[in-house]
Amino acid sequence: MILHLSLQIAAWFVALAWWSKLIPAVLNVPRIPDLHRLPLDIQPASKPTITVIVPAKNEEQSIRATIDSLLKQDYPNLNVIAIDDRSTDTTGILMDELVVERPHRLRVLHIKSLPPGWTGKVHAMATAARESTSDWLLFTDGDVEFAPNAIRLSLAMAEQTDADHLVTVPTMTVKRWDEGMLLGYFQIFSLWAARPWRVADPKAKRDTVGIGAFNMVRRSAYQSIGGFDSMPMEVLEDMRLGRDIKLAGFSSRVVFGRGLVRVHWASGAKGLIHVMTKNLFSAFRFRMSIVLLACLWMTVFCVGPVVALMFSGVRIPAAATLAAIGLAYLLYARQSRLSPWYALLYPVAAVLFIYILLRSMIHTLRDGGVTWRETFYPLADLRAKAGGLW
Repeated sequence: MILHLSLQIAAWFVALAWWSKLIPAVLNVPRIPDLHRLPLDIQPASKPTITVIVPAKNEEQSIRATIDSLLKQDYPNLNVIAIDDRSTDTTGILMDELVVERPHRLRVLHIKSLPPGWTGKVHAMATAARESTSDWLLFTDGDVEFAPNAIRLSLAMAEQTDADHLVTVPTMTVKRWDEGMLLGYFQIFSLWAARPWRVADPKAKRDTVGIGAFNMVRRSAYQSIGGFDSMPMEVLEDMRLGRDIKLAGFSSRVVFGRGLVRVHWASGAKGLIHVMTKNLFSAFRFRMSIVLLACLWMTVFCVGPVVALMFSGVRIPAAATLAAIGLAYLLYARQSRLSPWYALLYPVAAVLFIYILLRSMIHTLRDGGVTWRETFYPLADLRAKAGGLW
């Protein structure tokens, strides 16, 4: 009897917790600024200059499309610095070919070696930032594509909202159903990780944002926090940049712009598992205790309600929980373009995510570090030098 009552209380607690996350999202997500609401021909009134910084290592499959989309931007005061970070494929050659086509808008830096105490991507971005003098910096990746008006609209929005840092949420390109299944789960999981509608609130210190595909920052703010030179071995450098800017008193904004910034993360569930096995443990600061707690939480809050449907005593709160999850899929589908029908695969995605997280932890601990882009980083160095987000 006591066990039965305890399970009922726990089931209702989980249901109420999900609804407590969903309701504020339903009320506030539609209020997040959307670049598509701006006039199509709007221009930033002050006409600031901007440098787009594109670090790339062995991105021969995507780098031309990325740089092409940047060179075709309809904002005139823009230049691009592409960094060939020790590539062993044709990435650097492709960059040099593009320079010949657009020498006045594109510059290429070739990095041949990585100094001790740096991760490759952070070193590449820090190097390029030192080489630029523009009013704004936009840090992106070598596998992102931009609509022709993406940067002009983002600058106009930054100007309208007095932002020092602006993130335009990228649209994930989904080529297979298993990609959509996992990506759909990620966006629902984010309900618990961040409140994007609070990013603009200077009092909400824990609500910060940084996305590697589109991190646009005013140069004065970037320099004030020490830029990437202040975080040479930070693994979550995009999130760290957003956090440090907001904590330093600068204004940060997150905006929607469906289809303006597009990225295809990996091919299929197998590709996503491979990418996240290398990266996911770092998101938990390489702490085994946090990972195990996260897995326990996901088991109870994400997998548990599905199992609870089979037991009459907790079926109602379980159904209430799953209803909240389904509505969350529907809410975010408006911007992400991920079908809300992926909610039907939610239990599978939750179990798979737990597996990936444990796999990432085990592989990193077993190897004593992580190999990113053919460079091995010892775990002791990552823990000691990467800093912290919590």
